Amino acid sequence: MSGEFYDDLEIRSADERERDLAEALPRQVAHAQASTVALARLLGDVDASSIRSSADLAGLPVMRKSELLGMQASDPPFGGLGALEPGAFSRIYMSPGPIYEGEGPEADPWRFARAAHAAGIRRGDIVHNTFSYHLTPAGMMVDTACRAIGCAVFPGGIGNTEIQVQAIGHLRPNRYAGTPSFLRIILEKAVELGVDASSLSCGLVGGEALPLSLRSELADLGCSVLQCYGTADLGLVAYETPAVEGMVIDEGVVVEIVRPGTGDPVSPGEVGEVVVTTLNPSYPLVRFATGDMSAIMQGASPCGRTNLRIRGWLGRADQTTKIRGMFVHPGQVAEIVKRHPEIARARLVVSGGTGRDVMTLHAEVSDGAGEALADAVRQSIQSVTKLRGDVAFGAAGSLANDGKVIEDARSYD
Repeated sequence: MSGEFYDDLEIRSADERERDLAEALPRQVAHAQASTVALARLLGDVDASSIRSSADLAGLPVMRKSELLGMQASDPPFGGLGALEPGAFSRIYMSPGPIYEGEGPEADPWRFARAAHAAGIRRGDIVHNTFSYHLTPAGMMVDTACRAIGCAVFPGGIGNTEIQVQAIGHLRPNRYAGTPSFLRIILEKAVELGVDASSLSCGLVGGEALPLSLRSELADLGCSVLQCYGTADLGLVAYETPAVEGMVIDEGVVVEIVRPGTGDPVSPGEVGEVVVTTLNPSYPLVRFATGDMSAIMQGASPCGRTNLRIRGWLGRADQTTKIRGMFVHPGQVAEIVKRHPEIARARLVVSGGTGRDVMTLHAEVSDGAGEALADAVRQSIQSVTKLRGDVAFGAAGSLANDGKVIEDARSYD
């Protein structure tokens, strides 16, 4: 683990990765069916041996993060998703909602060591970890990863800025982990207090957006950072490498990008919702829709890692919008599109203002966009949403590639 790559999994050929996945996926699906109440119910009589690739996963139902609260309320604490008894987990966390997550007994259970290694963290380093250790798992996600690499960890957590700066002056940690905004606060406070924080030369950041301007500010303050993307349910999903060209998908998950409100994969490069299947044995999630938006990037990373890349976090997928007093969901837009094979892609645009909502389905159609199709689509809009709406046809590629299925363009001036 002292070299450029964390392990050989990162540099497998596409054929090797597919062969390994063809063995791991059926085992994981079968394990999920046999060991969790929720996935046994969701996957029903699915033949696990037939699920051997991400393309095969596309035929399975999607479980949405938004459903977890109700699932856990009816079947505490994990909603029937834990493959272990609650007492067999190493730790149990509570995220806002509340939603509970279990940490398995595996070494590096959240698989963050791969992201930490890519960010420059190595055996013998001292890592100043400012992710929260309280209730939520972020702090321990990084802590267990650093311990797996062989680092000493200072568990700073959040807040107490002056005390943390004082600790940096005494301990001289050479690596940082936490949010990028708090790193800036710490480094600026060190300057204010006259404390030498130059030991913090690089770090792993996450939990919030990292605009180019902030990345540059941190570098100017002496600390270069790479970011990671993960969730409390799944652990690590993807991470930046020194190439800083997108995020490489973790080797312990399978990522699909689907049209929001559906489980249908989008074309490569198209923005959609991130759906993840994890190979975690303790908490085996299959086709878990995160509610986050991203897109698969074309080509391989210049860093030499061979797994697929995503563009990073591009917004939220839940675009449910209230129109004339009624909620309209992305899934309803997908249902309208399915009724008309002439439509390739569509976006429901809500315009107007207070008390005068106007609903128009903008649809990409290659041919056959006559008045007969328009009338049929209007009927489908009313049938599915219970609201009247119009339709506007456009050529293929006329809609922006931003993952929006419902756009609220109303003005309330």
